[in-house]
Amino acid sequence: MPIYEYECEDCSTRLELRQSFKDIPEGSCPKCKGKMSRLFSSVPIIFKGPGFYVTDNRKKDATPE
Repeated sequence: MPIYEYECEDCSTRLELRQSFKDIPEGSCPKCKGKMSRLFSSVPIIFKGPGFYVTDNRKKDATPE
């Protein structure tokens, strides 16, 4: 199940909730009962393994320079 981050529009309280895709988004803040809105953030990209650099894919010449 994914973890979603919410922030209260009134008191700026942030919390993380583990919810299913089918669950209704959180509606009220547990502290002040204000409206909660879901925060969106970028997903980190991690490149692992060969093939991500220019020098990785070049053919090696049989003749030395």
